[in-house]
Amino acid sequence: AGPGSPSSARPLAGKTVVIDPGHNPRNRDHVAEIARAVQAGRGHKECDTTGTATDAGYAEAAFTLDVAHRMRALLEARGAKVALTHDADRPFGPCVDERARIGNAAHADAAVSVHADGSTVGNRGFHVILPAAVKQDGADTSAIVGPSRVLGERIADKFSGATGSRPANYIAAGSGVNVRDDLGGLNLSTVPKVFIECGNMRDPKDAAELTDAKWRQKAARGIADGITDFLAR
Repeated sequence: AGPGSPSSARPLAGKTVVIDPGHNPRNRDHVAEIARAVQAGRGHKECDTTGTATDAGYAEAAFTLDVAHRMRALLEARGAKVALTHDADRPFGPCVDERARIGNAAHADAAVSVHADGSTVGNRGFHVILPAAVKQDGADTSAIVGPSRVLGERIADKFSGATGSRPANYIAAGSGVNVRDDLGGLNLSTVPKVFIECGNMRDPKDAAELTDAKWRQKAARGIADGITDFLAR
């Protein structure tokens, strides 16, 4: 298609994307409920957690929801059908197993869980988490490991380009991508899915970026561009 054609203006027409904003701003008011154990594909894990926050009190759950809204606007403008796993419209959660089921039920072409990390001062940068090969306790990631890696690598590349952030200096040898087998949101997914830790909220330099609305728009664009690159290929 040439410039200005419908397909170039709306490259994601016909595609479904599920965005999973990590945690829930009201989880902190429902400690018992989110501590409940749920099946996570390799044994059980707690339903959810409160997430982390900057030293000044900007919550990860507020960050992830803001970035998710910005991503949704960008992706819908490109023609995608976008669903969020939650929109702060429920008292807590959803639990990690339900987050995976929402993407599965939507038959998402891509699903991305948005997070920010809570590491120590001096640990900086982003990383994308990819699903490992897991086949137990109702989980089978064999069909999604390959495409999820492609999705994750596209997002890492575009996120770095959009934000100027470097891959995390404290995990995965600075590669920007990390494979994990302990996350129910990945283990129970039947659609291509990754997590992105956009930065470290406990480092003051990263926190200054994460709390800046202009930077969050760049972050949203980077993730959306990675999704677009993956789906429009």
